[in-house]
Amino acid sequence: MYVENDLKKLQQIQFLKDLGYALKDIQEMLSDASWNWEHSLHNQLDYIVEEQQRLKSMEVSIREMLHSLVLEQGDQHEAIEKLIQLSKPNVAKRSTLREELFSHDEMKMWRKLPRMRANDPHSLEWIALLGQLKSHMHEPPTCEKVQNIIRRMMEKQREDFAGQDDFLNKLWEARKSAEVSEELGFYPLEPELLDYMETAYDIFITNEGGTAE
Repeated sequence: MYVENDLKKLQQIQFLKDLGYALKDIQEMLSDASWNWEHSLHNQLDYIVEEQQRLKSMEVSIREMLHSLVLEQGDQHEAIEKLIQLSKPNVAKRSTLREELFSHDEMKMWRKLPRMRANDPHSLEWIALLGQLKSHMHEPPTCEKVQNIIRRMMEKQREDFAGQDDFLNKLWEARKSAEVSEELGFYPLEPELLDYMETAYDIFITNEGGTAE
């Protein structure tokens, strides 16, 4: 049975382990009367902050990979290749090009676009819709399943970008250009998918007997 001092030491060891210290460091800390606790704690705090940043970066990358797998129908090789491609352009160059293509007010709309790295319901639904549309490309764009997907896309577009036709037209033209899309940092989408989406969209608008608004 542990005596009181042994129990206290065990509690101290457990407490320091909970702070992230290794057992060998804890032994030295508790046995060295000249140990600089303030310096040690600052170092440990710096390490934890750096580790949090590293883990956060990993979390974002894993989420991006999961979302890419949705779009690529589970093809991990294609997902990885596209994410590698997405990581290539210079961030400063992207920012400059966006400012050239879009006005100050339109940049407010830009910030509402779905993000591959995001985990909000808005982005997740757009990713799911694109994945669903891609999975039905073997079917005619007139089929009910495809038109229902386009209908939901249109609903979301109207919810978020009502009255922003100029911005949406610029965005679509940029998206259809593989070069501009890459420079802007868009997730790579195949031209075939974009053409299919545009055709399905035109059919939806015609059947609705109206316009995009």
